[in-house]
Formats: sequence, structure tokens, C-alpha cells
Amino acid sequence: MTGIPIIDHWHAVPEAWRGGVVALGNFDGVHRGHQALLARAAGIARAAGVPMTALTFEPHPRAFFVPNTGPFRLTLLPAKARLLAEHGAGAVLAQRFDAAFAALPADAFVREVLVGGLGARDVVCGYDFTFGARRGGNAERLREAGAAMKFGVEVLDPVMREGEIYSSTGIREALRLGMVEEAADLLGRPWEIEGVVEQGDQRGRTIGFPTANVALGQHLRPRFGVYAVRAGIEAQGRLVWHDAVANLGRRPTIGKLVENFEVHVFDYDGDLYGRVLRVQLIDFIRSEMKFAGLDALKVQIAADGAAARQILAAAARAHPGPF
Repeated sequence: MTGIPIIDHWHAVPEAWRGGVVALGNFDGVHRGHQALLARAAGIARAAGVPMTALTFEPHPRAFFVPNTGPFRLTLLPAKARLLAEHGAGAVLAQRFDAAFAALPADAFVREVLVGGLGARDVVCGYDFTFGARRGGNAERLREAGAAMKFGVEVLDPVMREGEIYSSTGIREALRLGMVEEAADLLGRPWEIEGVVEQGDQRGRTIGFPTANVALGQHLRPRFGVYAVRAGIEAQGRLVWHDAVANLGRRPTIGKLVENFEVHVFDYDGDLYGRVLRVQLIDFIRSEMKFAGLDALKVQIAADGAAARQILAAAARAHPGPF
């Protein structure tokens, strides 16, 4: 649960969330660039004593226009809403992105969504924000509409690190290469896969290494292999982080063709089936490998576990406290 109101259509925005500041964007990953935009929107809202709402789109427009693109999301809606709340949003309008919305002209987006639905006092967007059918609107057009319709518009310049713009695309590229520390630096936190623990084949239990099979859903698939991770498990109303090791891939040694994300939580024997697990990728250990048999696999699993423990202990010393 996010604890933040999530609205799926501008027609359904409650009166309490109208008349405030609107932060605009897809916000996939809620990375450091997004965080700068949200901080600015939250600052304007605080100064004016009005609510701040994040307007995003579900599904991601890319998934609508290119339905066969494959999984690419950095954050699914529950995680995205939680992160938006952490960075100042009081509510999220996760506008349903369907054929009707995709066909909405740019001027109608401003008039019906921003003014009619949200009653926007101010809007904040990035320099590259586009909106409306065929991306007919851009930041400059939004400024013009704001001047005509009496709402404020602030457009943020690119947020950069060492000459590189913070972007969801850059984070995806880092993860596909297994560069999880680089991705974490761009995000401002370790990247997570959050999903329900599903019933697996329980093969890990037969070799003394039980794993939780976490549903990947539409999450991006990072580089296949073994990772040192932390697993967030809710206990007595709070999230507790546990050291763990995870394998992402198709398990070629046992002939599996379906992608699996299997997490072994160290020194934990609770029942996780059906529960939501948040898994932070801390470091990449090795690529996926095919072994001669189960005995060789068991030896490598033990080595992977030992490596993960060392990596996580070093990370805890370098970054004490919660991630």
C-alpha cells in the first residue's frame, strides 16, 4: 500500500486535490532529475499553501504505442506512487492512457485535464515534456496556454551530472549491462524489483537453498546473472530489510526457458508465498552460467552466497543506516 490517493482519470479528481500545483511527467524510475522537478513543485505548493499532485500516465505511453516493445519499466505504479509521495506529492493522477486519451489534442489536454480536471494553479514540467495527440504540445506551448488561461508554468532545465542528463533511458542501459551501482547513482537509491512471491518448482529446497520466486511483471530485465541484494519484507506494520542473494535468468542447468527472479533470503525461514517482496539490487556478482550438473551448481551457489554476504557487509559499512 502506498498510503497516497491514486486517481486514474481526470474526471474523477476530488475537489480537495483541485486548485494546486501539478507536476507533469512519466516519472519512470523517479530518478534524480524527476526529484528536482518534484522538489520545485512541492516548494511552490508549500509557499502557496495548496496541494501538490503528480500527473503521470498508465500504462506508460511507450507501452501503448509500441505494445510489443517488451518489459522496460523501472517502476510499476505502486512503487512509483510511493516514490512520488516521498518526494512531495500528496496525490497521484495516474491518467489512464488509452486510445481516447492518446487522441486528445494538445489544447484539449490543457483545457480539459489541467484546467477542467485539476484546476491547476501552477504546473511544473521538464524542458522536454510533450503532450497531446501526436505530441502536438511542448513546454513553450504550455507557457503560452498558461498565460492565456491564468495558471503559472515553470519549465525545468535539464538536470545533469558531469555533463550527462539524468534520464530513465540511461538507467535502463546501465541495468541491462549489470551496472547496478551506476543505476543507483542515477536514481539516488538502489534499483528495486517489487513483486508478489509466486509458487515455484521448489527445486531450491531440494538442494538446501530455498528461494522466493518474485514475479517480474513489466519490470525491465537487467543483465541475467547473480546479484547481491537486499529483500524488504513487511513485519508487524514496518518494512525490514534482509541480506539476500538473487538469480535472474532462465536457469540453463535445469533447462528452464521462462525467466525467473529467485531470491534466497539469508537466515530467514518465514513463509513468503503470496506476499509482496521489494528487492534492491546492490551489486552484480556473475553472469548466468550452465553447469555440468546439480553438484557443480550447488558448489557455485554456496560461493555466490558467500560473495553476496561479503558485498553486503561492505556496503553496510560504507552506507550505514537504511537505504
